[in-house]
Amino acid sequence: MVAALRPEQPVYCVRPHVLRETARHFVETFPGHVLYAVKCNAEPAFLDALHDGGIRHFDTASLPEISVVGELFADTQSYFMHPVKQRGAIRAAYGEHGVRHFVVDHPDELAKVLAETGAAPDVVIIVRLATARGAAVYDLGGKFGVSPIQAADLLRQAFAAGHRVGLSFHVGSQCLTPGSYTAALRLAAHTLDLARIPLSVIDVGGGFPVAYVGLYPPPLEDYVDAIHAGLARLDLPEDCELWCEPGRALVAAGASLVVRVELRRDNFLYINDGIYGSLSDLKHAGLRFPMRVLRPVGDRVEVITENLAEFSLFGPTCDAVDMMEGPYRLAADAREGDYIEIGQAGAYTLELRTDFNGFCPDNFVEVGDDAFLPTADMEPCPFLSAAAE
Repeated sequence: MVAALRPEQPVYCVRPHVLRETARHFVETFPGHVLYAVKCNAEPAFLDALHDGGIRHFDTASLPEISVVGELFADTQSYFMHPVKQRGAIRAAYGEHGVRHFVVDHPDELAKVLAETGAAPDVVIIVRLATARGAAVYDLGGKFGVSPIQAADLLRQAFAAGHRVGLSFHVGSQCLTPGSYTAALRLAAHTLDLARIPLSVIDVGGGFPVAYVGLYPPPLEDYVDAIHAGLARLDLPEDCELWCEPGRALVAAGASLVVRVELRRDNFLYINDGIYGSLSDLKHAGLRFPMRVLRPVGDRVEVITENLAEFSLFGPTCDAVDMMEGPYRLAADAREGDYIEIGQAGAYTLELRTDFNGFCPDNFVEVGDDAFLPTADMEPCPFLSAAAE
């Protein structure tokens, strides 16, 4: 791609074959419905590839997300999984888009959903349970979810109103400990002991991780085993559905991002994308994406993976906050005109873009090579890092 285009702007290299295979593996491994979390990447090319890989259920958080899924596919189902929803969005989701499952974590939200759907008997109410915090790279606790006592009360209210009910939780994004799901299911079991009503759905949420530099999670099968162990404690009806909501785990490897070096100042590289574009996870989550230098030489491109040094990166905007400290191990002689390929870039990169300062990456190519994944030699050297400090 670099040899052919010599792009001036950042380019997303999309790998539909990787997306299809990742989706297929997840659907075959998880013993229930796999709801793709659309918030992670709603680009049609990604949704199409996931659909081709077997995804038929979509975790949606807004009316636009519900709409994009409905416009693309006729054989799928969307679920309104945001615990706080606009009244008009609830009405449209139910009346125009056929959404029947709604998450709540507050009595007022339950009343809102029932009012805006006319308390239709086919509405299914999913109550979100708060879980223990601190086991994930992104801790999602504190904003949503209720205690077992509060959850049990909401379940009883919805069930008494004539609705099927379910229970959901989220252990946090990029969860590296499978046992977190077992622990959350213990809370779910306690909630059911309090509620004493039959569940139609148990949703173990998202959080399934992918590899980044220095972060190498257990395989999906370990998470499924942990979920099975937790489910064994629950007295669930035979027709109770099991759901999960992966996002990052389905799409991260499905794209890489190619950026260009515009200036080198000592061991700082100024590139044409940054935290206001595709790369906010490098700063706010502290994730280290796999990176390598691509150097155009005549009509070919050299991939430089040896003789490396540690760099920090600056994005293209005029804001000094637009910096990614790293350190990132790249070609020691990196210079203006080099390109950097950034792997695992299919998750959240596109959804978090802004056009601040007029920079908004929006170029795509489809490529057929393997996913660009992290390796141990990309990890920063502790001695060099300490010396730099």
